[in-house]
Amino acid sequence: MFIYTNIKIKIPDSFENKVFDELFEILEDVNKNYNSYSKNSYIDKINKNNGKFVQVNEETVNLLEKVVHFSEIMNGEYDITIMPLIKLWGFYKENSDKIPENLEIKKIKKLVDYKKIIIDKKNLKVKIDKNQEIITGSFIKAYAIDKAIQKMKELKIDDAIINAGGSSIVAINGWGIIVENPEPEKKLLKNDDGKILKITKEKYEGNDEYNDLFEIEIKDLTYSTSNQVNTFLEIDGEKYGHIISPKTGFPAKNKQIGIITENAFFGDMISTGLYNQTPKNFHEIIKKLSKEIKIEGYLIDENGEIHYTDGFLEYVK
Repeated sequence: MFIYTNIKIKIPDSFENKVFDELFEILEDVNKNYNSYSKNSYIDKINKNNGKFVQVNEETVNLLEKVVHFSEIMNGEYDITIMPLIKLWGFYKENSDKIPENLEIKKIKKLVDYKKIIIDKKNLKVKIDKNQEIITGSFIKAYAIDKAIQKMKELKIDDAIINAGGSSIVAINGWGIIVENPEPEKKLLKNDDGKILKITKEKYEGNDEYNDLFEIEIKDLTYSTSNQVNTFLEIDGEKYGHIISPKTGFPAKNKQIGIITENAFFGDMISTGLYNQTPKNFHEIIKKLSKEIKIEGYLIDENGEIHYTDGFLEYVK
């Protein structure tokens, strides 16, 4: 799974095409060295040598330290050692026709614990517990585009946008972004001021263009989003998404989350971790995060109700 295959970059046409070569070289470097799916990456070596210390570089140490820090803030609902649970549910099988037994989930959950990632910063070594496995899919594209954005700024590119598969969008200068309805076949309930309150159970008969949630405008910021529209299992007619709660061992039931931050790497992790939260916990964790970083967002819960942070609607056009 190569991270750069669905990354789109727009820059002013006054820059030569060779700029793209430089930017995609950065993306390839991150893919090669830090993507858990890339053979012989530092993360791949940690996974294959689970239970033993693995020699890494300083960037791997810094990367994992930040991941662990945000896992702590989100009360363990974000955990990159979630891979055994993802496999248990059958996301890496051709066919998955049954929900895992509670005893199976309970057993595998014991392997999911970010606190068991041991980072030896002095000697640049990392170890995970026996049979643990790290997955980087929730942050690796975002980490790569942050590095590409830094390069663009060094090249004096002052108007650009990078779209990493729709899950992370970073704007240099000001750009408008259409936020799509995760259930476009259903109507949106709005108040008199046009604020969307809920995705209803009623069928939407109109043009999809007019059933988007809203358009936001960001300037030198990142929009990160998580939903399970395209990645899910269908078992006995029920859809189960790929974002699984480390606490319950079951796929989260919320419909969508959107986060605005100054850093795509942080935003991607946060949108994944907060996807597992109740509306109450969503607001509490955002409040805690706001002491460290600039952050606003919204959560669409399993009932279709939309919960906004105080400042999010300031970005809605």
